[in-house]
Amino acid sequence: MTAPLLITRDQSLLDELLRLAAAAGVTPDVAADGGAALRGWARAPVVLLGADMAEELARISPPRRARVYVLSWGVVPDEMFRVAVAVGAENVTQVGRSEGWLTELLTDLGDTGATGPAEGLVVGVVGGSGGAGATTFACALGQVGARRGRALVVDADPLGPGVDRVLGLEDRHGVRWDGLCQTTGRLSARALREALPRREDLGALTWHAGEPASLQAFAVREVLSAARRGHDLVVVDLPRAADALVDEVAARCDRLLVVVVPTVAGVASAVRTCARHPDRTGVRLVLRGSGVDPRAVTRATGIPVLATMPDQRGLGEAIDLGLGPVRSRRGALGRAAGEVLDQLMLLRAAA
Repeated sequence: MTAPLLITRDQSLLDELLRLAAAAGVTPDVAADGGAALRGWARAPVVLLGADMAEELARISPPRRARVYVLSWGVVPDEMFRVAVAVGAENVTQVGRSEGWLTELLTDLGDTGATGPAEGLVVGVVGGSGGAGATTFACALGQVGARRGRALVVDADPLGPGVDRVLGLEDRHGVRWDGLCQTTGRLSARALREALPRREDLGALTWHAGEPASLQAFAVREVLSAARRGHDLVVVDLPRAADALVDEVAARCDRLLVVVVPTVAGVASAVRTCARHPDRTGVRLVLRGSGVDPRAVTRATGIPVLATMPDQRGLGEAIDLGLGPVRSRRGALGRAAGEVLDQLMLLRAAA
């Protein structure tokens, strides 16, 4: 069910909410009494509760659920916040001051109904050592993922080559981190997706070429939230440098992949990289190249190996030609990326 539930008897409030819903391309369900409200309460993805009926709902004591918002036309009296807590609302807001937020909220619902699951899979990729090829593998995941649904590669490494360059999207118009770090407020899933440089179902978010910049925490949080709502797969290319924000981004990922070169030096570095993540339940290894046995790598790091892949010939040429790292599904990167995505979906289903 993708229709929001509007609960109000206030005709002026209802007319305004219906106008916003029409602009967002969604058709809401409307309840003007407690019984109708309870029938749709648990199933609706979002409940917009008019302040005129908030006390009535509080007396009924509906079951607790997420994404309930109390809406008021005028100044919100202090007593309304107590009522909002009683019905489990996340906040109380004035409609006139929150039109943009409401439109984005309803737009996301309409977009979700057209594209499938509301929550995409977020995968972080980090190199176990320098030169492991984490950015290349992150882009390969994005390319293969875009054949299955909407995919986005997010560049969180200011000193990297730029995922748009690796994917051949550097000449595509679209917003970069430079612009997003100057904005505030809630970011719509559809607005983000349509603003980014992309080729068909594959998008990229990185910096403009030039001087290195830094990430802003509020922008990263909003981007990841909107990206998850608007894509089936979000791949985050993480830097190896220790940083509080990078650690937060890694913690927000459903899975973290550490790309390891299976040499003595590569494994030793990977051990330190893995040790930075105390919760290792969501961490997996991807081995690139040959050398140390995968079982020995797992013993050394304490992390299971999800996939192995040989080095791919012609990789630099493919990237220089703007084709991205995956030229063929039968290539080493294409096969490994497909295998990893299959395994991640199985792990997600079992979680």
